[in-house]
Parts: sequence; C-alpha cells; structure tokens
Amino acid sequence: MKAIVSVIGKDRTGIIAKVTTRLYELGCNVEDISQTVMQGSYFTMIMLITLKEGLAVGAVNEALAAVGAELGVEIRVQHEDIFNSMHRI
Repeated sequence: MKAIVSVIGKDRTGIIAKVTTRLYELGCNVEDISQTVMQGSYFTMIMLITLKEGLAVGAVNEALAAVGAELGVEIRVQHEDIFNSMHRI
C-alpha cells in the first residue's frame, strides 16, 4: 500500500533524517521525495512511501506525529487513494 507524507514547519537541521529514519524503522520505503525551503525559513516536504505488509496508515501517522512534535513541524500521512480523491480536478 502507498501513502503520502507531508511535512511543514520552520526549517531546522535533521528534519529529513529523523522522518526517514522513523519510516525505515517502521519498514516503509520512500519511493519519491520532494522538499524545499521557502524564503529561507519554511520547510516543506512531500513523500510517496510504500508501507510494509500489514502496517496501517494510522500507525505510521501516530509514529510520525511524535517525530513532528519533537521537531516542531506538522506531519500528516494519507493513504494514496484518499490523497488522489481529495486533489482530483
């Protein structure tokens, strides 16, 4: 199953490292990643991930929420189908 992970907040060292490390620990694979720092201080990242068999999107969301709280950023995880439905024109 695939999911979309979005990360938004003030830029700081280690955001990508901590988020991707936690995903690795959960058995997820990062398929694609895009990140930017806007106006020198606002960090944004979106990733397409594949979840390991039997791992629920909710469990990933909970695990990354803890990482987000530690980093002071907002992290959201959505099932790929829900993300696609919400962004259909």
